[in-house]
Amino acid sequence: MIENYIEALDIAYVSSFATKIERSWGYLFYNENQPNYYDANHAHISTYNGHFEEIINEVIAFYQEKNLIPRFYLSNYEGRAEFIEMLKNKGFGFEEFDSPVQLWRREIEIEPNSLITIEKVTSENMQDAIHIECQIPELGGSIREQAFKEEFSQDCYIHYLLKYNGIPCSTACIFFYEQDARLESVATIKEYRGKGLIGHLIHYIQMDMLKKEVERLWVLPINEQVERVYQKSGFDTVLNVKTGHAFLGGKSVMDVRNGL
Repeated sequence: MIENYIEALDIAYVSSFATKIERSWGYLFYNENQPNYYDANHAHISTYNGHFEEIINEVIAFYQEKNLIPRFYLSNYEGRAEFIEMLKNKGFGFEEFDSPVQLWRREIEIEPNSLITIEKVTSENMQDAIHIECQIPELGGSIREQAFKEEFSQDCYIHYLLKYNGIPCSTACIFFYEQDARLESVATIKEYRGKGLIGHLIHYIQMDMLKKEVERLWVLPINEQVERVYQKSGFDTVLNVKTGHAFLGGKSVMDVRNGL
């Protein structure tokens, strides 16, 4: 099933920047060097095997022992109202999202622009890319710097930097998993939005993936507006997944994305 593959892809992606501990009901992820990076510090629940209260208490104790905020990422929780209610009764905030999954299927022609140059991120230009991504609330703002450096040190990532008239203004990266790849961290600084730069950057990456003989290129947009952007670059929505986020303190994901 495609749902199972997407979950495996997501587990592999998170495991690239967090320690993973397997449990009968899912996984515990943590990275004490990045305590405010939600994706690196959460319990991923998928199977719901076991007593609900025992699972919740285990997760709370695990993260509090490490001075981390307990949080859950939930999938496949339809029909698990009792579990959600128990989380709320223990003081957890809860939010849910409809998360589209897109697959690149159509090659789109794009008009060249002499003002645009695209290069892979190296140690020489890495700070330019970090500077861009730390300005993007959806990527976590300033906490993105450490995450970027951890990704950059691994062979399963390639980062890209776009310059407009010589000025660094857009970034994206690729995470490789088996014979596939996942597009991540696509961003443009505010002053350069509306120029179609992301379309050029995505097209460049798509051509690079063809050269590398990647079988499938995936992207998981955070909302419908971003989903439409990727559709213009030849991505088709093949699945919509409902995901939940429960958190015992701190900001919601929506607050982070909105820069609150």
